[in-house]
Amino acid sequence: MPENYLFEYAVIRLVPRVEREEFLNVGVILYCPSQGFLQTKFLLNEERTKVFGSTLCCVEITERLRTFERICTGRKEGGRIGQLSIAERFRWLTSTRSTVIQTSPVHPGLCQNPLDKLNQLFAQLVE
Repeated sequence: MPENYLFEYAVIRLVPRVEREEFLNVGVILYCPSQGFLQTKFLLNEERTKVFGSTLCCVEITERLRTFERICTGRKEGGRIGQLSIAERFRWLTSTRSTVIQTSPVHPGLCQNPLDKLNQLFAQLVE
């Protein structure tokens, strides 16, 4: 029987008007320490953002989301935060913020393949 690995994930949310506390799920971050896995997957649907009456610049928001990718990847591309340990990067990415890009609380689980689980959560929570 395949081994199950502990993972943690958070949903990335677009909060066009922070004061209204309305949000749109736009991505998922998944961290599996035993597999050295930290990745994010996102999709910014411009039509969905218009539902909020938002005047946000989707190009700017996409670049902010790409910063999450660079931090997950680590190394110099992720800036100073990207050079932290994988656990520290995950904790930094999922820390509480009151900005246009926020994350949900962190949720734990078990999986056999972290990448498959990331894709499954993305399909379930974002698409």
